[in-house]
Amino acid sequence: MARVVVVGSGVAGLIAALEASRRHEVIVVTKSELSESNTAYAQGGIAAAVFADDSVESHIADTLRAGAGLNVREAVEALCAEGPDRIRDLIAFGVAFDQAGDQLARGLEAAHSSARVLHAGGDATGAEIERALVRAVRASAAELVENAFLTDLLVDGGVVRGIEVLRADGRVVEIAADAVILASGGAGQLYSHTTNPRVTTGDGVAAAWRAGAALADLEFYQFHPTALAIPGSFLVSEAVRGEGAVLRNAAGERFMLDVHPDAELAPRDVVARGIAVEMAAQGGAPVLLDATALGAEFLARRFPTIDAACRAAGLDWARTPVPVTPAAHYWMGGVATDTRGRSTLPGLYAVGEVACTGAHGANRLASNSLLEGIVFAHRAAADLTGGVAAADEWGFPEWLAETDADDAAHSVPQRADATPVERAALRDLLWDAAGVHRTHQALETAASTLAGWRAAGGEHPSQTQREDANLLDLARLVVSAALEREESRGAHFRSDFPLTSDRPRHSLRARTHARTEVTVPC
Repeated sequence: MARVVVVGSGVAGLIAALEASRRHEVIVVTKSELSESNTAYAQGGIAAAVFADDSVESHIADTLRAGAGLNVREAVEALCAEGPDRIRDLIAFGVAFDQAGDQLARGLEAAHSSARVLHAGGDATGAEIERALVRAVRASAAELVENAFLTDLLVDGGVVRGIEVLRADGRVVEIAADAVILASGGAGQLYSHTTNPRVTTGDGVAAAWRAGAALADLEFYQFHPTALAIPGSFLVSEAVRGEGAVLRNAAGERFMLDVHPDAELAPRDVVARGIAVEMAAQGGAPVLLDATALGAEFLARRFPTIDAACRAAGLDWARTPVPVTPAAHYWMGGVATDTRGRSTLPGLYAVGEVACTGAHGANRLASNSLLEGIVFAHRAAADLTGGVAAADEWGFPEWLAETDADDAAHSVPQRADATPVERAALRDLLWDAAGVHRTHQALETAASTLAGWRAAGGEHPSQTQREDANLLDLARLVVSAALEREESRGAHFRSDFPLTSDRPRHSLRARTHARTEVTVPC
């Protein structure tokens, strides 16, 4: 029996813990409470080919099309083929998906050729999944460690042997393990406009980077087209447009009709850029999401969470179009893994948004993220069935074999007069330079600015200072990768390179010198 530490308590972490605990000793470590994660905020739903008029092949084709030529086909096939079984697992765990009569209800979202998106609680799918899985984990044999912040991975002899965490009482504690499964989510707090909760500061990706794991495709950050243009950037699910809501400019015109044949249901990157262009033409004013044709009763029943948020903000979206703006939503890049969740660092798995399996390519297909977390968490746990693989069985995933490593972001010299980083300034900088529209000049300026900032806190930083240090590292990596990709592809749009190259390639960040190894207590 191996000892497995799972870091994170979203859908990927909870599934990994439940599956691994069937055969191994499992410790679940989470930064906040067990139920606090990006999963709990997921509104739209979860996509899977579970209906008679749909097919796995069609789901694969849609995923590949959205990914703009950069998907790893093996990962896409695993995602879509295993999706129906994983949905049945969720139902067995007690997830109450919405019904339409005696059948599962389903919705249509952008870039899907079939209505295959399941939802629960109307627009509270993630919260319902989180509720069921948290209950299952609490009833399992897994040990739970809440309010514990991941500070570092512990590496001995080139193999991950555990983690170091900062507890709420200020103690720094080491937890030994035979394998670590990172499921710590993304880094939405890199941007001033984000749909992500405050806990998403990229701690797992940053820790993996410091330990020497390879990262891939960091320039690809998906911006959700429609967040309410009010403090907090509350997400308005794509499913609202799937039900018939439309986007209008200040003159009341449906501008997306001139942008893409699918108008409001074009791929997310297309819609986000269309909105950004329209906002620029209106002097920065937000565009309007018009759901008035759907009616108050339908909106309240189908989208109760959004309806309540609108009313709390003083917006009656059943009568008047509401202001929306793009916001950072999902990171396609992360810790590079194979289809079993193995990173390039022996003993370290990564699943969910912290990972880059290649399944999403350059632009995630709507409602594939929850599915990816479930499918690859299940695969990682299955890989541990016979115990942790020997170190010589780990290596670079085949899909990165021909990609040149680049650790330029880490080698950027920090200026001698560097000042402590301020999170608000960093988030504004990333939004302006590495947001929906990017240019060489803006990215170069951002890189120079980032080189003039340093982590604060000295030898004993607080949790907030550690988070800021992680965001600073990741900001440098994102900007470096965005500078390197001189084309526009998927979620990465360069105004100075608007065309897409005919040679798809992944970007890779791999440090030539990992951090000093430590000895881990048994």
